[in-house]
Amino acid sequence: MKKILFILFLFVSQISIGKEINYKLSMPKPQNHYFHVEMCLEGFKEKEITVKLPVWAPGSYLVREFSKNINQVRVLNELDKPLKIKKTAKNSWEIKTNGAKSIRVFYEVYAFELSVRTSFLDLTHGFVSGAGVFMYVEKHKSCSGKIKVIPYSGFNEITTALPLISKSNKDNSTTFSYKDFDQLVDCPIEIGNQEIFKFDASGISHTVAIYGDGNYSIEYLKKDMKKIVEEATSVFGKNPNNDYTFIIHNVVNGQGGLEHKNSTVLSVNRWTYSPSKYVDFLNLVAHEYFHLWNVKRIRPIQLGPFNYDQENYTSLLWVMEGFTSYYDELLLLRAGYYSIQEYLGKLQSKINYVEGSMGSRVQPLAHASYDAWIKAYRPNENSANTSMSYYSRGQIIAAIMDIKIIANSNGEKNLDDFMQHLYLKYYETKKRGFSEEEFKKELSIFTKENLDTFFRKYIDGTEIPPYNDIFQKVGMKVTYIGMAETSLGGTLRQSGGKLIVSKIRTNSSCENAGISVNDEIISCMGYRMNKGMFESILYGLDVGDKIDVLIARDEIVFPVEITMNSYEQPRFKIQYADDEKNTSLRNKWLE
Repeated sequence: MKKILFILFLFVSQISIGKEINYKLSMPKPQNHYFHVEMCLEGFKEKEITVKLPVWAPGSYLVREFSKNINQVRVLNELDKPLKIKKTAKNSWEIKTNGAKSIRVFYEVYAFELSVRTSFLDLTHGFVSGAGVFMYVEKHKSCSGKIKVIPYSGFNEITTALPLISKSNKDNSTTFSYKDFDQLVDCPIEIGNQEIFKFDASGISHTVAIYGDGNYSIEYLKKDMKKIVEEATSVFGKNPNNDYTFIIHNVVNGQGGLEHKNSTVLSVNRWTYSPSKYVDFLNLVAHEYFHLWNVKRIRPIQLGPFNYDQENYTSLLWVMEGFTSYYDELLLLRAGYYSIQEYLGKLQSKINYVEGSMGSRVQPLAHASYDAWIKAYRPNENSANTSMSYYSRGQIIAAIMDIKIIANSNGEKNLDDFMQHLYLKYYETKKRGFSEEEFKKELSIFTKENLDTFFRKYIDGTEIPPYNDIFQKVGMKVTYIGMAETSLGGTLRQSGGKLIVSKIRTNSSCENAGISVNDEIISCMGYRMNKGMFESILYGLDVGDKIDVLIARDEIVFPVEITMNSYEQPRFKIQYADDEKNTSLRNKWLE
């Protein structure tokens, strides 16, 4: 059987030998927000060729329908004669080659959404997220080639992790190479007049390209990003890259980051570098940099090689994002940006956020991962009642597993050792991802526990973990401090002089009274209301008290009686245990 699979692998790998796909990317008029793409196919002898555009960008689990931005697809042969092209699906085009020796596909991409996962072009800069810009040939994603970037005349810099081939003074272009389509779309490109600096860390050269004004200091960024890189690398003891690229967008509304194998894109508020906010920026750096191991190399088997045509489902996103979220905080502790008390405060807040969410009692962690494609990136007014964050709960599970490994190995190992094991066994040795069952088995071995019950209750179920029983193993005490309080169960906002209901909790006073999201509260007890007045009235009410409110919905006004009930939001407090037991294990965890 192994021999058959090996022969099949050789056959598949030979399909694209002798074939090459080269691209030209230009932007002659940035103010119209169009990238111009020329895709040249060499060595293809098929009578019909299908070219496709991905529908999603790896690392961002939502079908984004990038083909909606594609215009004017046309095809010419080597004699500049047009070839017949037919759209066969939302993201695919079939070409009749008619014996052409060379095939050139021309198209335009509208790019006017500046985020870490989408492309953008205007007179200030261009940003290329490859999944939404570059087509590929069906069954030939393994093809290698070159990409020639011809910048707008006002743009002087091109930053990408793609290998550089050459620069031309004639048209100010730069040519890069790529080994396959996965690498091409995994290397975003920044084109403009960005500020660029470099630093070395862990034996790796790092390039940082910054677009947009901000209150950053290059001197501080070099020093602090270096510390983050070195702490992240120390988890694994090795860094798989020869170089790494940070692309940073300083904007009004920062959107976070997106990881790539040897680069990342960070979108942050331009004033995030002030002392009170700077640690949040370093947290983002730590998160995205840690992804070069966890997600891009340590990964579920479903996340590579990618199917760009549809969703790639896995129930392990809580490991990919949650464990990374755990480490982004832990790395800041280890690097000295958090004190131990600050770190414990962060962890306590995360536990209270997760366990205080109604959705945590409805949606299991594994389901939150699997349904990310249809829920996480498509929230609505009811999401808080039915969904939870696989980032946040995954972070808590990572902390629990770190504690279990430390306690059950008597301090000889921690979660670092487990991450090293996954990296060595699956990425370096097996050269593949792992299945859900393989991950669970490996984790059970490292924690020295049968995790069937744990997974049933807290991964595939929605129960609250016994935090005190777990944390006391490393000299900590977790106390439940939740209290029942009189509660409306509705979130209010003031908008255009109106008091609007923006969220409603399940089984709350608000829901039971028949109030809906987007209702306007006009008056209460005969008084016209604003947010401050209504909250003052609510503060003085007890369970069972009734209030009369006047509601407007769809321009219809009607009275509603609200009977106040109580709600107990689960809350916990983390602190050192009263006794001195397990202090050495606590030190192993925190110091």
